[in-house]
Amino acid sequence: MNDSEKNLKKLKVSALKNGTVIDHIPPQNLFKVISILGLDKIREDMITFGMNLDSKAMGSKALIKISNKYFEDDDINRIALIAPNAKLNIIKDYKVVEKKEVQVPDEVIGIVKCFNPKCITNHEDISTSFKVINKDPLELKCKYCEKITNKDQMFLK
Repeated sequence: MNDSEKNLKKLKVSALKNGTVIDHIPPQNLFKVISILGLDKIREDMITFGMNLDSKAMGSKALIKISNKYFEDDDINRIALIAPNAKLNIIKDYKVVEKKEVQVPDEVIGIVKCFNPKCITNHEDISTSFKVINKDPLELKCKYCEKITNKDQMFLK
């Protein structure tokens, strides 16, 4: 296949005038990121996502483009739980005006389920709360039962 044939096969996505691009998401975690940020509930603004895109650094990656949406650092840093190498590009008037890297927060509230079946958060209407005790590898300590949850045991609510 020559270069012109390769170019014909590329999918063209319109440029983002204003909004946020979340890049370098592991493809298997794309829908978790969409869920954790509540993007599945947005009804007005355009959201574009791509999965299994070529990446020199990762082999393959996913990305999300959200028009007219900007996130607080705390909201975005929650994705570090499932996409620790994610990068954000803040777009204004078709230009990248800021680049950010996600960081694992010190506390995780209401987005991860405690893996301990006896934990009160699994039986009562209580929001989960974890202290991050280790960022790499990720380990979370439940505020209520004090069990340690690692990345392999972690389930999003």
